[in-house]
Amino acid sequence: MKKAGLAAIIIILLVVAGGWLFMRNMGMGGNVPEQGGMGQGMMGGSNNNVNNDSFSDGEKPLPIPPILEDKNPEPGKAEFSLVAQKGSMEFLKGKETDTFGYNGDYLGPVIRVKKGEEVSIKVKNELGEATTIHWHGLEVDGEQDGGPHTGIQPDTTWNPQFKIEQPAATLWYHPHLLDKTGEHVYKGLAGLFLIDDEVSERLDIPKDYGVNDIPLIVQDKQLDSDGSFDYDLSMHDVMMGLQGDTIMVNGAVNPYVEVPKGKVRFRLLNGSNARIYNFSLSNGQEFYQIGSDGGLLEQPVKMNNLVLSSAERAELIVDFSTFKEGETVELTDQGTSFMKFVVTGEQTGPSEIPAQLADIPDVDPSTATRTREFVMAGMGRNVTINGKQMDMDRVDEELKLHDTEIWEISNESTGMMGGNGGMAHPFHAHGTQFLILDRDGNPPPANETGWKDTILVYPGEKVRAIATFDHKGIFMYHCHILEHEDAGMMGQFDVQ
Repeated sequence: MKKAGLAAIIIILLVVAGGWLFMRNMGMGGNVPEQGGMGQGMMGGSNNNVNNDSFSDGEKPLPIPPILEDKNPEPGKAEFSLVAQKGSMEFLKGKETDTFGYNGDYLGPVIRVKKGEEVSIKVKNELGEATTIHWHGLEVDGEQDGGPHTGIQPDTTWNPQFKIEQPAATLWYHPHLLDKTGEHVYKGLAGLFLIDDEVSERLDIPKDYGVNDIPLIVQDKQLDSDGSFDYDLSMHDVMMGLQGDTIMVNGAVNPYVEVPKGKVRFRLLNGSNARIYNFSLSNGQEFYQIGSDGGLLEQPVKMNNLVLSSAERAELIVDFSTFKEGETVELTDQGTSFMKFVVTGEQTGPSEIPAQLADIPDVDPSTATRTREFVMAGMGRNVTINGKQMDMDRVDEELKLHDTEIWEISNESTGMMGGNGGMAHPFHAHGTQFLILDRDGNPPPANETGWKDTILVYPGEKVRAIATFDHKGIFMYHCHILEHEDAGMMGQFDVQ
C-alpha cells in the first residue's frame, strides 16, 4: 500500500508539473502588468511582449480624429452620419494593410454631443458583411444600444435615436456582432463619443480639441513585416485574448504629438482587444486623473502610473510647464515607449487644475432592491459567467426599471491548474454606469470612485458595484477581452 500511495503521489506531481510547464510555454502566466498593478498572474507573468522599435521607420505626427459634422442646425438636436467601410492603410512605409473604418480607412471620427440633446445617427453598412454599432458607456434603451440583436445587414442603414441623459464623459463606439466583435474591432472599427455638459463647459480645464485636449486611442496589433495584421487566432489568442507586438495610437506606430508648454488633457482609451496596459511617463513624472469611464471624478487624483484594461477610459492632465521648448517625454507601457510628446514654446490653457470637478452622489447600499452575483470562470473556449455561455434566445437576468441593484462580480481562481489560469477579466455591462463599493471589502482606489461601465476584476477577487437601471430593454454583460466575449463569456439582462 505504501508503494502504491507513493506511486500515486508521484503521478499527481508529474501531471501538475506537466500542466505548469504547458501553461508556461503557452505564455499563460496571467495577463496583469507587472509594474504598479493591483495583482499578478498565477505565475507572476507579464503581458509586455511589445517591440515597437522593430517597425520604426521614422517619426510621424499623431493623427487627430476629426469631429463629425452635426448636420442639424436646430438647437437641442444633433444628426450624424456614419459609414462602416473597407479601407487600406500604410502603417509601415510602402506596405498596404487591409482595414475597416468609419467614414474613412481606419477608426472613426469623434461624435460630440451635449447633455439634453436629441441625437439621431444614420449608420450605413458598406462592409459587405453584417455588423452592429454599440454606444459603449451610453445610457440608452436596449433597442438603441447596438448590441448583437441589432444587426446591420450589408447595404442597409440603421438609424438609432436617443436623448443624452448623462453627464460629460469620454465614451466610445464599436461593433458588437455575435462571434465577430473581436475581428471587427481589430480591423479598425472604433471611435470616440464625447459628451459635454454645463459642468465640463464651466470648469477651467484644457478644452481646445487637438491642441491641449488630445484623444489617444491605444491599440496593439500583431503586425507582420509586410504590414498586415490578419485576425487569425492561435490557441494562445483564444486562451488569453489577442495581444500584439506593436502598439498604435490613433492608428499610428511610434507617433509624436506637439504639446503646449502648460497643462494638457489626454482622453485615453484602451481600444485593444485584450491587452491590459500600465501607462506611465518615461521621466517618472506625476500626472492627474480627472475622469474615468462615465465622467469626471469629484477631485483630481495624483498618480505616476495608470492601469487600464480593454475598453476602460481615463481623462488625464499632464503639466508640461517646466519643460523647455523642444524637450520631449515618452508615454510608456511597463517601461516600453510607444509615443512621444514634444513640448513647444507656446503656453495655453489654465494655470491650475480645479480642486473640485464634479458632484458624484453618495449611494447608500441599503437602497438596493437586490444583490446579484456574476462569477467569471473558465479558460479558452470554455469561459463562462455563472457557469453559462451566451445564448441569444435566453435572458439570464430580469430587472425592474428604475431599480437600484448591487452586482457582486467575482473572478474565480481555484489554483494553478483550475479556474481561469490566473487571468484578470474586464467586466462590462451595457445601458448603465456603476459606482464601485469595494474590492474584496476594501474601498476602491481614488481614481475608481467615479462612474464606471468597465471594471477590471483580478484573479480570486470580488468587486461590489451599485447601479440604477433607468433604461428598458435587453442588454449585455460580458468580459471585454473580445476573444472571450466571442467565445461565449457573455449574458443578457432584461430591464422592464
